[in-house]
Amino acid sequence: MAARIYTFHSPAVIRFLIIYIVNIIQQPYTERHTAGLMEPLMMVVLVLATAVCGYMAWNIGANDVANAMGTSVGSRALTLKQAVVLAAIFEFAGAFFAGDAVTDTVRKGILSFDTEAAYFDAAFTNDLMFGFIAAMMAAAVWITIATRLGLPVSTTHSIIGGIVGIGLVLEIQYSATLIDWEVVSKVVMSWVASPLMGGLLAFLTFYTVRATILEAPDPIARSRWLAPILALPTFFVLGIALQFKALKGFISRLEREGIIENKYDWLPVKENGVWNPLAENAWIPMNAILVALIVGMIGSLILYFVLRNYEFKGEGFHGVERIFVWLQIITAAYVAFAHGANDRSNAIGPMATVYELLTSTPGELAAKVDVPLWLVLLGSAGIAIGVMTWGWRVMETIGHKITDITPTRGFAAEFGAATTILVFSMPFLAVPVSTTHTLVGAVVGVGLAGGAKNVDFRVFGKIAASWVASLPAAGFGAVTLYVAMGSAALNLIVVLPIAFGAVAYVLWITRDDEIVIEDALAEAGAADGEKQPTVFELFHTHAEAVEETVESMLTAVSKATAGEDASAEIQATIEAELRADDIKNALRDKVSAREWKLLINSDEFLYMLGRQDRIADYAQNVAEQLSFRPLYENAEARAMVMEMAEAVQKAAAVYEDTVLHLRDLTLSGYTKAGRDELREFIHQVNLAEHEADIVESRAAGFVFSEGSDDPLAAVHMYRVLQRLDDVANACEDAANAFLPIVYQ
Repeated sequence: MAARIYTFHSPAVIRFLIIYIVNIIQQPYTERHTAGLMEPLMMVVLVLATAVCGYMAWNIGANDVANAMGTSVGSRALTLKQAVVLAAIFEFAGAFFAGDAVTDTVRKGILSFDTEAAYFDAAFTNDLMFGFIAAMMAAAVWITIATRLGLPVSTTHSIIGGIVGIGLVLEIQYSATLIDWEVVSKVVMSWVASPLMGGLLAFLTFYTVRATILEAPDPIARSRWLAPILALPTFFVLGIALQFKALKGFISRLEREGIIENKYDWLPVKENGVWNPLAENAWIPMNAILVALIVGMIGSLILYFVLRNYEFKGEGFHGVERIFVWLQIITAAYVAFAHGANDRSNAIGPMATVYELLTSTPGELAAKVDVPLWLVLLGSAGIAIGVMTWGWRVMETIGHKITDITPTRGFAAEFGAATTILVFSMPFLAVPVSTTHTLVGAVVGVGLAGGAKNVDFRVFGKIAASWVASLPAAGFGAVTLYVAMGSAALNLIVVLPIAFGAVAYVLWITRDDEIVIEDALAEAGAADGEKQPTVFELFHTHAEAVEETVESMLTAVSKATAGEDASAEIQATIEAELRADDIKNALRDKVSAREWKLLINSDEFLYMLGRQDRIADYAQNVAEQLSFRPLYENAEARAMVMEMAEAVQKAAAVYEDTVLHLRDLTLSGYTKAGRDELREFIHQVNLAEHEADIVESRAAGFVFSEGSDDPLAAVHMYRVLQRLDDVANACEDAANAFLPIVYQ
């Protein structure tokens, strides 16, 4: 047992490498400082360390903001611009107003010091100070790399990785046991546990919404009374989480200022708790339960009164999604507020320790240190600026690239993530889980509610790999920087600017494929304020353009059968087909570039798009056929051609209605009732095509039986009838392409 523990604490290979490096650069503490240079150099160290802290806060805002707002952007509940502004406000508010006034000297308890031990002296605290600066910088650089690639990583685990790397070096330098490997093992365990639980809760939440509301014969009527009931546990959990997570620092501050007697009347005790809410050492105190229950009831009643009188105007599934837009935005605002309150310490916690070491007696370090107001402002502002400048990058991954998100799915994902984080943060578990990991798992969970093919596991695989890489990458970077600085102020003054310059250089040389923030915001939030459309909304837009082409063709046929000049109508048909082609090409390019994660296979979607576009192609062929020569001059035959054109237009109109229902079906989460209705729509398209076939058969027979006096004109009219039949057949083929969705 002893040997196994020893190996776990200091793996042989890592121990050998660290000893080798440390022996090269290690110098006596007295050799690294001179009395004459200490004060001014330490002031420069403080300035540079503050810059690192601000850089870390900026990275936290840039990467972690996707936790709060990524699903809202993906579901079109918010435009990217709205999400960035809302996130910046709530992140800053949480960081500045709800963050604790004191912080642990070592975040998450990764390192444990014995202040009475022989190693704990001025040299140790000096090395610790430089180590924390190196850990902050390494973690920040790693997060910059991840954000540049659009990968959501854990800022908490990144700073933990940096601290672990420094801890390994200090263990070698001072022959001490500093790293709490039990905490580290919990972090590693959370890579699997938190995404799994978040995904499971999100899956069950969305499954409940789909089964109880979306599958109902009248989902709007069902949601009027059931949505407020489902909102009650949502607001209850948010009420508990708000106290335990977002406002715990504020509640602790109230206790210190004597406003409340005991913070554990609202917060769970840290150890030896019980499940009895009335006990003094309750895991969940009765006061907290009552406050959360009041919050839940108020939220539920407000939603009930709003829905009772709200007119949805036959919006169907869109109306249901509109309800969950409100719930999703509320949940997202909470996550942003709680994130700012908690993750601010990831940036300013190590810096607070550095500041304490710089301004206190060498060789002394308290378990908790006060956070100066200027540092609170720095962390809060840095997070907000990170949100506003680079936050959109990771939002794209969370919102679009893992699975297709609707407001119901986004709400389920955020609720599952918030609940999971709350459970794991309770003292009886006390596992430092990542909001990023949990929310990504929740997004995968709601995607799996529609089947495994609804999730892009290649994107998820890259994200998971970045999670695993966070600890070693930040740890290796921290060790490298610490070794380069050598715990010397002069070295730090050289190393940190070089590190900042290297980051800036890499970002500069890779700027060619950079999306300018103004362009990204303009693309996501149009001038008219409309949300970015879903892929199936654009598919329906293409169907509308196709129907417009058919209607222009019908007008051209009407003019031609009346013996009038149809040149303008023929040209209008050609131009309508060109507009449909433009939409098709743009949609195909986006899908082929995998800019969207569809709820069906991309190849299947492109096949559906191609079938749909053929309707417009054949309609253009009809118009072009009309331009060759006048129609056969027989009033009855011309009337039959017009009847055929009207039957074809009816088939195209029914097909467009089918695509409209398909669009709504994607919003419903592919409910069984919705798929049954889609099957009926497809059947109606087939019937319309059959009716066109009957007309075409009768008209063709008449033309050939009566067209002997002008055979060339009769053949021409027959070709027009054939092209019209092609349009009807194309409608049938395009509708039948949806059958795999019906039977999935």
